[in-house]
Amino acid sequence: MSKAVAQGAAPGQRPRGGDRHRLTATQGLAALALDALASVAYGPEAIVLVLAAAGGHGLGFTLPVTLAIAALLAVLVASYRQVIAAFPDGGGSYAVARRHLGTRASLVAAACLILDYVLNVAVSVTAGVAALTSAFPGLYGHRLALCLAALALVTAVNLRGVVESAKLFVVPSAVFVAAIGAIVVVGLFRAAPASTYTADGHTSVLAGNATGVGALLLLKAFASGCSALTGVEAVANAVPSFRAPAARRAQRTEVALGALLGAMLIGLAVLIGRFHLQPAEGVTVLAQLADASLGHTWAFYVVQFATVVLLALAANTSFGGLPLLMSLLARDHYLPHVFALKADRQVHRHGVLALAAVSAVLLVFSGGDTNTLVPLFAIGVFVGFTICQGGMVVHWCREGAPGRSRKVLLNGFGAALTGVAAVVVTATKFTDGAWLIVVALPLLVLVLEAVHRAYGRIAERLDLGRLPEPPCRDRSLVIVPVSHLSRLTREALNAAVSLGDEVRAVTVSHLDEEDRPQAQALRRDWERWSPGVELVELACEHRGLGRPVAAYVRRVHTYHPRTRVTVLIPEVEPAHIWQRVLQNQRGAVLAHAVRRDTDAVICRLRLRLGAPPARREA
Repeated sequence: MSKAVAQGAAPGQRPRGGDRHRLTATQGLAALALDALASVAYGPEAIVLVLAAAGGHGLGFTLPVTLAIAALLAVLVASYRQVIAAFPDGGGSYAVARRHLGTRASLVAAACLILDYVLNVAVSVTAGVAALTSAFPGLYGHRLALCLAALALVTAVNLRGVVESAKLFVVPSAVFVAAIGAIVVVGLFRAAPASTYTADGHTSVLAGNATGVGALLLLKAFASGCSALTGVEAVANAVPSFRAPAARRAQRTEVALGALLGAMLIGLAVLIGRFHLQPAEGVTVLAQLADASLGHTWAFYVVQFATVVLLALAANTSFGGLPLLMSLLARDHYLPHVFALKADRQVHRHGVLALAAVSAVLLVFSGGDTNTLVPLFAIGVFVGFTICQGGMVVHWCREGAPGRSRKVLLNGFGAALTGVAAVVVTATKFTDGAWLIVVALPLLVLVLEAVHRAYGRIAERLDLGRLPEPPCRDRSLVIVPVSHLSRLTREALNAAVSLGDEVRAVTVSHLDEEDRPQAQALRRDWERWSPGVELVELACEHRGLGRPVAAYVRRVHTYHPRTRVTVLIPEVEPAHIWQRVLQNQRGAVLAHAVRRDTDAVICRLRLRLGAPPARREA
């Protein structure tokens, strides 16, 4: 097969120029599925920690709870395949809800996704560092620094483009999946653990006085384990990132994600029961499973290293999905329009940087501790799941496509399951910190609506969407603030006489005795130069600069209301960036005062300073 065909172009055609910056199915799995795949490092552990409250008998329910989660995963994968086909422009639950459930529901879905993506970055990075400190306990005191370093690395890679990040992450993803597969396959052939070295000396968190397993405990274990399902929607959100045919490639990626994740979760749950594993403080469940299955050999450290790398890079799912979602929200005027801008390599750079900044704040807040963040996780995503599936039910009812009943049944069943899961997750984790999400979610929706109203007011004042009146010529006055004579002054007046019908130079003179010689010298030199431009002196009792110029502009508007006033502020552009600290910032002060107090047009003329001219030898 030729390279062109492999990239999605027709036989005999070269791929479109933009396609080389888009994802194949394999690259999409590496770029957008790391969150879901890496969740096997903390999803089973979350289940075990809850069931440990019922002692050894409770741990026996690890596999049934995991099978229930795997069944929900299968429903979600099938549902999101339909979402991808119906909404090939991406956006996931936001796009579905916006078309079929109304504005408010779409904003709730968008807010859920935003919160989930941000939390995913923080949880993935902290979980990766936890895996590292499980293998090397001496690093435990440096968790926060390691978390911030990992975040900086992932951010830097994503600023180079989603395809570049996918290429870098394919190998770590393959190593991690192979490592988990090796743990499961080898462990199934062992009758007893090969080693318990990792857990030796660590305190078990297994309850010794438990009497039974109740429905509430099982629901809480199910809710905790559902953190493994976050990230399933990322592929549907980022369909435009795939090469053509984008929808088909995204669907294949979604199915591959579901199959791999389900197999790993079930395999690890089987081993937990087979080895009668007990959770211990300071050691992850996955580290104990690797030790029990592969022994405390080099293979154990390969698994831990692969887990560290993939968990740290699992944040890439958010970097692949959230900037695209933010661009859709910006396009619909719910976020600042700057988030819709693309840099080279199809990168939404402002979205990437915003996600990194908020995630860094969360890492500092949590101190690099995964357990502080996990109670906040998964609530938003299940609310988004429910909204998405409900919207798809409406979609199929309106479409009237073949097989409508089957599709309605699938999405309706998915909506019911995820709705129940959302209620269970919120109720069981509310006192553990989930109340923060319950508060943050409506606040974020209010912020999105406030941004939309602000853009609406701006559009109304600008008469957007309506034909403006024909342009007319008004008298134009250009005001040039000056303080001395130089090449900068000459260049500013040259530009001013080219712009306006009339030009006035203004200078602020202070009444202090020590400033009079400078004002007299400027007046004398101006008369000698005689540039043909009037010099207006603005007397000021205080040592202000911007206010006297702004007051003069207001007086001009008062006496000549039909005059277009432009304030041209000359500034020096230094040859080197570091030389900017040598400037007095007069231009910025003037621009701020005039912009704040008048409606004048501000023009900042920057004179670039090159290398000094060479001296001539006599």
